[in-house]
Amino acid sequence: MKTFSAREAKYNFGRLIDIARAEPVVIEKHGRPVVVVVAVEEFERLTRRTVSPSNKNDEDEL
Repeated sequence: MKTFSAREAKYNFGRLIDIARAEPVVIEKHGRPVVVVVAVEEFERLTRRTVSPSNKNDEDEL
């Protein structure tokens, strides 16, 4: 898994997107991981696994 600082992500956004399409990318701020960028297909796969009938309405909040 690749890691970018927030500054690197800002100035290399196109490269970040290209990498994130192939593997998750961690974005760090002040040396601490704060978010992970993933391809839309991976995001959809992950959210399908966690959405159940009882929390289906929560999907709108994403």
